[in-house]
Amino acid sequence: MQRILIDREGNKFFVSDANRDYHCQFGIFKANDFKKKSGVIKTNTGKEFYMFEPTFIDLYNRKKRSAQIVLKKDIGLILAETGVNKESVVVDAGGGSGALTCALANITKEVVSYEIKPEFVKTIEHNISLLGLTNITVKNKSVGLISEKNVDLITLDMLNPEKVLTKCAKSLKAGGFLVAYMPSVTQVCVFVKAVNKNDSLIYMKTVELMEREWKIDGKIARPEFRMLGHTGFLVFVRRV
Repeated sequence: MQRILIDREGNKFFVSDANRDYHCQFGIFKANDFKKKSGVIKTNTGKEFYMFEPTFIDLYNRKKRSAQIVLKKDIGLILAETGVNKESVVVDAGGGSGALTCALANITKEVVSYEIKPEFVKTIEHNISLLGLTNITVKNKSVGLISEKNVDLITLDMLNPEKVLTKCAKSLKAGGFLVAYMPSVTQVCVFVKAVNKNDSLIYMKTVELMEREWKIDGKIARPEFRMLGHTGFLVFVRRV
C-alpha cells in the first residue's frame, strides 16, 4: 500500500509503506490515517497535505536508472508523432534502464525490448515490476536478431543504429515508424544517409527539443534561469 502526499507549497512525499508511520521534516503521519485512499491528512504538528494513491507517472518517476535514459520531453514527441495506441506492437532496441520501454508499454498493446547488457536487463525487469506492467518481453540480445514482424514502431537508442537498419525495416509493417535517438549530429548524418539508401524507408525529419520552465509567483512571471537543453536528436523514418 503506497501513498502520495503533496502540499500547496510544492512539497511532495512518496510513502512506500502506508502500513507504517511516516516521518518527515514537518512531523509524523500516522499509519492509521493512510487507510483512506485519498483526502486531506495532517502531521502531528498540524501541517496539512493532500493524499492520494500513486498513478503510473508517480511510480515511473521513481524508476531505477543504470544507463542514460530517453527523457519524458522526447518520449512525448515519439508518442505524438507516431500515434501508437492500445492496438500497437512496438520494439524498443537499446532498452537501457527501460524508461522508454515502460512509457511505451503504458499505452500500447505489446512491447519487446532488446538489450545486450545483462546488468541493464535486470534494471529493465526491476522497473517493469515497479510499474506492474505485464505486456513487455525483454530479450537479452541484439536487435540485429529481431524476429518480430508487422511491427508498428521500432525505436533505436544505441550506437551505430544504421547497422541494423535493413533488418529492422523488414520487421516494420507498411506505414510503420522507426525512430532513432542519438546524441551527436554527426551520428544523425550517417544514419540519415543510410536511410536514404534504403528503398523501403522514407526519411521524415530530425528534431531536437528544449524544455524551459517558467516561474509564476504573484507578480513574477519569467523564464527560469536554468533549462533542459540538448539531450538528443530524434530522427523519424517511415516504412513504405
